[in-house]
Amino acid sequence: MTADDLAPGRVAFQGAPGAFSHEACLDLRPWDEPVGHETFQGAIDALLNGDCQCALIPVENSTVGVVEPSSTLVRQAGLVAITEAWRPIRLALLGVPGARLSDVKTAESHPVALQQCSIALNEMGIAALEVFDTGGAAAAVAAAGDATRAAVAPARAAEVYGLSVLRNDLQDFSDNRTRFVLFVAPEA
Repeated sequence: MTADDLAPGRVAFQGAPGAFSHEACLDLRPWDEPVGHETFQGAIDALLNGDCQCALIPVENSTVGVVEPSSTLVRQAGLVAITEAWRPIRLALLGVPGARLSDVKTAESHPVALQQCSIALNEMGIAALEVFDTGGAAAAVAAAGDATRAAVAPARAAEVYGLSVLRNDLQDFSDNRTRFVLFVAPEA
């Protein structure tokens, strides 16, 4: 099977709207309905139980290497890769409207995203806080309304959650990219 053989439907991803995986779904399968899940296991389960026709999973990042646990879970489930795409990852620091960069004490995001900007966060004296997802971090920061909290997420997430971009290009390396793979369930 190839990506061209896959009928339009629902594509599972790990994260919330505004996450990098959500953006990748919109770019790679714009005719599909992206369906977010809090965990990689949740996205894989949605594929295996037939709720979604495919799952788009990040498996490797140019800065931090293999994305765990997604790669292990994919292997364990025996998923079949049908296409892949390397996407540039540009991290932004997002805060509530009116917040200044100097106000921020903590930045929350997915652990892999935080690893991709650890040098920048350390230089600014901002503590990293791991949460389940980049988009989910943006949603939590928006809901909290606290100027001392920020999210590390795509700049597009600022629009989704009504946040302000406090700093663009937060990633430690300008060539930061992630390999996303589109998987289908193994044939019975």
